[in-house]
Amino acid sequence: MSAFNPSKLFTQPLKTLAQVTALAGALASFSVLAEPVEIKFSHVVAENTPKGQMALKFKALVEERLPGEYQVSVFPNSQLFGDNNELAALLLNDVQLVAPSLSKFERYTKKLQLFDLPFLFKDMAAVDKFQQSEAGQKLLNSMKRKGVVGLGYLHNGMKQFSANEPLLLPKDASGKKFRVMASDVLAAQFAAVDATAVKKPFSEVFTLLQTRAIDGQENTWSNIYSKKFFEVQSHITESNHGVLDYMVVTSNTFWKSLPGDKRKIIKEALDEAIAYGNKIAGDKNDQDRQLIIDSKRSLVVELTPEQRQAWVDAMKPVWAKFEDQIGKDVIDAAVAANQ
Repeated sequence: MSAFNPSKLFTQPLKTLAQVTALAGALASFSVLAEPVEIKFSHVVAENTPKGQMALKFKALVEERLPGEYQVSVFPNSQLFGDNNELAALLLNDVQLVAPSLSKFERYTKKLQLFDLPFLFKDMAAVDKFQQSEAGQKLLNSMKRKGVVGLGYLHNGMKQFSANEPLLLPKDASGKKFRVMASDVLAAQFAAVDATAVKKPFSEVFTLLQTRAIDGQENTWSNIYSKKFFEVQSHITESNHGVLDYMVVTSNTFWKSLPGDKRKIIKEALDEAIAYGNKIAGDKNDQDRQLIIDSKRSLVVELTPEQRQAWVDAMKPVWAKFEDQIGKDVIDAAVAANQ
């Protein structure tokens, strides 16, 4: 039997109820067959992290509010792309959303190096205050000329140092190798304490630590716990020396391709998902810190005020090295957020 062609129904006037019914059914079937637009969201961390939970929340909200029109596919744990190539994939439209750490944008703008400066923010409240300020919001648009659109900041938390011996004073880091993200600021941070920074993808950190190819790393409590770094590091220094946050970004090409009304709904869903993820980040870091302590696999070391000040004194000169690239006005605005 030949396939039914609804266009033939228009070659002559519709005369019977059967013809009208057949046309309606054919058109309805075509509507059902229309594929939803797929939005691929790729990230490099586990689903039980703040970023992972945020991505799943975004998926649920979009598919609830635009049923059958848009489908969000989430790919965690570097399933599609690692943290060294996800931005390139975004610009090729192989994915539509990524949320790299702020360190990953160095090749697209030098201004976001701000967030890697050691001991710049005293806590996450100061980070959030700056990010929501006029200066912080302006940074979201700092990569538009490169085709990257910033949609919002996502928290992970404050970073801690880890190694296989206590890191109480800057001299304790001397001669050691620490994994860092691909950031010149972070490399300078460790050079300031006579340590070596090794730029490696996040997905390789556990193996590097386990095989003693590196001596230590820096990360948030939630990443240290979810990726089991605490199982292969005997000591974690509660330094709170830096912030590890992300920027959720898309490509200018994809963002402009969305109809205005749909773009508005998707952006609102993302804003809600980010707020949800940021709430989880605060709670999860506290919980995961305690889980690490309870595991007794790694000893959490708290610094005295004098010990912490020694780290500040050793690392703060890094600010001056990057002031021209970042902008003194931006650094001053960040410092003011600590008040």
